[in-house]
Amino acid sequence: MKGFAMLGIGKAGWIEKERPVCGPLDAIVKPLALSPCTSDIHTVWEGALGDRHNMILGHEGCGVVAEVGSLVKDFKVGDRVMVAAITPDWSSLEAQAGYPMHSTGMLAGWKFSNFKDGVFGEYFHVNDADANLAFLPDSISPEEACMLSDMVPTGFHGVELADVQFGDTVLVNGIGPVGLMSVAGANLRGASRIICVGTRPACREAAKKYGATDFISYKEGPIDQQVMELTKGAGVDKVVVAGGGVESFEAMIKALKPGGKIGNVNYLGSGDFVTIPRVEWGCGMGHKQIVGGLMPGGRLRLQKLASLVECGKLNVKHLITHRFEGFEKVEDALMLMKDKPADLIKPVVKISD
Repeated sequence: MKGFAMLGIGKAGWIEKERPVCGPLDAIVKPLALSPCTSDIHTVWEGALGDRHNMILGHEGCGVVAEVGSLVKDFKVGDRVMVAAITPDWSSLEAQAGYPMHSTGMLAGWKFSNFKDGVFGEYFHVNDADANLAFLPDSISPEEACMLSDMVPTGFHGVELADVQFGDTVLVNGIGPVGLMSVAGANLRGASRIICVGTRPACREAAKKYGATDFISYKEGPIDQQVMELTKGAGVDKVVVAGGGVESFEAMIKALKPGGKIGNVNYLGSGDFVTIPRVEWGCGMGHKQIVGGLMPGGRLRLQKLASLVECGKLNVKHLITHRFEGFEKVEDALMLMKDKPADLIKPVVKISD
C-alpha cells in the first residue's frame, strides 16, 4: 500500500509498505477522511519524538472497516468508524489504574506515527478495536469526525486538567484548533470569562463563536501583565496551555491565582526545561498546580463527544478552513499545516464516500 511517511528528521515523502496485519483483537481501516496536525510537524521537522525512518504519519482520521480480527465482537467489515488519536491497550495495568494513555509506558497509548504507522496510508491498523473504535453517526460528516480524533478530546482534556468550574475566569494560551476546543470546553463547563492569547484573525473569530470574551496578544507585552490589567489585579482561576513553548509557563504562573490550576495539553516539541518562577509560585507553597496530560482516547469518549455534535452543543465546522479531495492531497494538507498561513485553522482531506 501507499503511505505518506517520515523518512527521517526534516524529511517526509510517499513510500510503499506492506498492508498492516490484523491481529485477533484488531481492525484494519480504510480512511474516509484525514487531517494533519501540528504534532506531525513537530515530529518530522523538530524531531520531537526522535528519529523515525519510513514511519507513516498521521493520527487524525476516520474510515471504513476493511478487516476485523477473530475476537472482535462489535464491528464488522463495512462499518463507518471514528478512531481517536490515542489508542490505549485497555487491558494494561496503567489503564486499570486510570491512565490508559500511558498503557505499557509513558505516552505509549499514542501509537500512531510514534510506535507504529499512522493513518496517512491506504489502510491503517487499530489495536483493541472494540475499545478504540466508535461508530460514525450518519449525522456527522467524515470531515467533522476528524476533529473528534484529536482536536476536540485534547482541547477538552485541557479543561478537565484545569478543573474549570462554574463562574471561573479562564486563560487559554494559544487558540489554534486545540486551544479553540479548550475555549469551547471551558464555555460548556460554565466559565464566566475566557481570556484568549492569540493574534490570527481567523482564530479569534472562531474563538468568539466558541465563547471567548477577551483577547490579548503576546506581541503587545508580557501576557501576565495584560491579564492582570484585564482582571484588575485579581488574576485568573484556571489556565489551559494549548500553545507556546517551554517558556510559556512563567507567565501562566504569574497570571494564576493562589489555589489555581494549569492544565497543559500543549505538545512541547523542543527545549529541555520548563521554567517556573519561584516567588510567583509562592516559593513552592502557593497551591498553584500544573497538570500536563495526554488525552485518554477510547470508544466511550468518542461516543460522548460525538453526541455533543449530534445534539448541536458543539459545532466543529468552525475549525475546518481548508478542504482537499483525494488521498494524494495528504501531502499538500500537511505542508499547509507546516507553513501555517494566516487564514488556516485546520485542513481536511476527504478520501471517498
